[in-house]
Amino acid sequence: MNSPINLVEKFSQFAELWQPKLIAEMNDYQFKIVKIQGDFIWHSHADTDEAFIVIEGTLRIDFRDRAVFVQPGELFVVPKGVEHKTAAETITKVMMIEPRGVLNTGDEGGERTAENNVWI
Repeated sequence: MNSPINLVEKFSQFAELWQPKLIAEMNDYQFKIVKIQGDFIWHSHADTDEAFIVIEGTLRIDFRDRAVFVQPGELFVVPKGVEHKTAAETITKVMMIEPRGVLNTGDEGGERTAENNVWI
């Protein structure tokens, strides 16, 4: 049997921003944690929804017609194919749930694409 995963401990193991770290898998889904600050790039995920759970800080998810603010303890799901951009004014800790193999930059790619499947 596995042991419980302590999110505080996992977040303490890295400092870099915009580099999701893999902490668990369930069937074909991955649980990733990430620290963010500033603005990311506009992107979408054609084949999957993307779930964000805020652990600490405030996550802003920009859409072309509005912005959503997600607070600690809240969950927000971006539907597949919807263009979005995540941002945070201060360092914000987020857990994401998505199918195995999803890149952080979605269909956009580019220099902000993080290495996938980095376990901590």
